[in-house]
Amino acid sequence: GGATLRSVRGRDLSARQLAELTARPRIDFRSILDTVRPIVEDVAARGDAAVVEYTRKFDRCEQAETVVAVADLPDPDLPEETTRAFDVAYANIRSFHEAQQHEGISVETMPGVVCRRVSRPIGAVGLYVPGGTAVLPSTALMLAVPAAVAGCPTVVLATPPRPDGSISPEVVYCARKAGVTHVLKAGGAQAVAAMAYGTASCPKVDKILGPGNQYVTAAKMLLQNSEAMVSIDMPAGPSEVLVIADAGAPPAHVAADLLSQAEHGPDSQVVLVALQGLDLAAVEAEVRRQTEALPRGSIVVKALEHSYTVVVETKEEACEFSNMYAPEHLIVNVEDAESWLPDLDNAGSIFLGRWTPESVGDYASGTNHVLPTYGYARMYSGVSLDSFQKKMTVQSLSEEGLKGLGPHVERMASCEGLDAHRNAVTLRLSSLS
Repeated sequence: GGATLRSVRGRDLSARQLAELTARPRIDFRSILDTVRPIVEDVAARGDAAVVEYTRKFDRCEQAETVVAVADLPDPDLPEETTRAFDVAYANIRSFHEAQQHEGISVETMPGVVCRRVSRPIGAVGLYVPGGTAVLPSTALMLAVPAAVAGCPTVVLATPPRPDGSISPEVVYCARKAGVTHVLKAGGAQAVAAMAYGTASCPKVDKILGPGNQYVTAAKMLLQNSEAMVSIDMPAGPSEVLVIADAGAPPAHVAADLLSQAEHGPDSQVVLVALQGLDLAAVEAEVRRQTEALPRGSIVVKALEHSYTVVVETKEEACEFSNMYAPEHLIVNVEDAESWLPDLDNAGSIFLGRWTPESVGDYASGTNHVLPTYGYARMYSGVSLDSFQKKMTVQSLSEEGLKGLGPHVERMASCEGLDAHRNAVTLRLSSLS
């Protein structure tokens, strides 16, 4: 019993078995949406009063105020080594996201026709920072730092309050340092709805970003398709990792990497892709030994129930399986890991080489840890500076430009039978002649 991973051989799998393996643990979205929809509609109708009631019910917290200005929060009292660690993370995240800024482009597509693209920050963003079983100040940095680099004027950070109505001092420290403007003391679908619709105390946001449990993710997806006029970053649900390990990967490291994701929650999934020569028995023994010493061991054991090992014979097989699975986090613990990168296409974030545990990206390397889960890495990217901006295109024509381009536009408009489109060109051309 206890912590074990079932094992299958990649070579022996049919296409159908492969599809079943790469599918995530079943989430009954219909029943989750049925739970979430009434909460969202209630917050839309009753605003702050509804948020206060749900916070009492779900977070067992009695509080009068739901939103506080960050400037009004007390200075957090934290040990110096804690603030120093968060300062290092802040600096690294900031420098990686600042490097993503690029000047707009300007192209003269034909003489006198200039097309440009410029960036603008999104006016108001809502950042969801999970509370619940673990406090996640790191997520506050991952979301608030790029929002600051982008220059978003209104930044609302939502996080569930503690039973006494306070916010974790680490989250407050990160929010202040990264320029958050408002803190919404609420979690779950009720917090997402408050930001999407706005309430008397909570500014209405244009986009909601951040990871959360199945209810938060469902609320984000529901509101994106509602009259609330809000967009979301991506579906970022329960956490997951896929580890590719070869004969040279230390079993203790492989086990530690698997467990670091399994401890997030019972709905997390961890997958090991084992190349020939990896001592699986030693990995199993390490998984058991380390799990017994973990305070969150009971969560780990639940997560491991739907986790497994795929034994493969070649690099090609390993990459093919990983690309099918499209993990949120991909650890490549192999010899000459860099040479694997060109063959890896689908992952939220990749951790290359023997000395790169996933934890560094979770906290402080500089990359963003808000990443697509559930196989959405096939078509979504993780959060980046772009997530907090929108791009506008601009065109400007000179007289010469319109003379050169206009006749072709007139012809195309005629083909489509859109005479008013054609006239907008024709009238200008005739005033030039």
